[in-house]
Amino acid sequence: MIDLQRGMFMEAQPPHDGEAVLARVAELLGRARGRGAPVLHVQHDGGPGDLLGKPGVGWEIHPDVAPLADEPVIGKSRCSAFPGTTLDAHLKLLGISRIVVAGMQTEFCIDTNCRAAFDLGYKVVLAKDGHTTFDTPVLSAAQIIAHHNRTLNGSFVELAAADDIVF
Repeated sequence: MIDLQRGMFMEAQPPHDGEAVLARVAELLGRARGRGAPVLHVQHDGGPGDLLGKPGVGWEIHPDVAPLADEPVIGKSRCSAFPGTTLDAHLKLLGISRIVVAGMQTEFCIDTNCRAAFDLGYKVVLAKDGHTTFDTPVLSAAQIIAHHNRTLNGSFVELAAADDIVF
């Protein structure tokens, strides 16, 4: 679960299909927990003054997908959750070779972490309807999501609907 933080849903412009994405990811998270799959959360710290800055209400993980007490939360301050963090060590310690990715923001942290995980040798499954972003002046969020699903699929990830992902 990448950067599904309150601040992402507090913007004047809500994320594309945000509530539905949260609901799909919460259901995916519930299925993973029900199957006993390890769950790790990634939480971005944008620094002082940033909406996702620690501490702050925007920094908190959204309550719909909040971690359980035994689920590690990996803090990061850049797009990739791997360099300078314990994410890779956690995954290796757990014997994980296949990861499922969902969260925010499509063109930043989702794309970066899918590629980084692939480069580290993980099989990456991207929930194609489990990540989102915001409209930009150049592209709509729907176009950004479709583009990244298309470019990541096959080369870096296996693309699957959240409902079709099996743990």
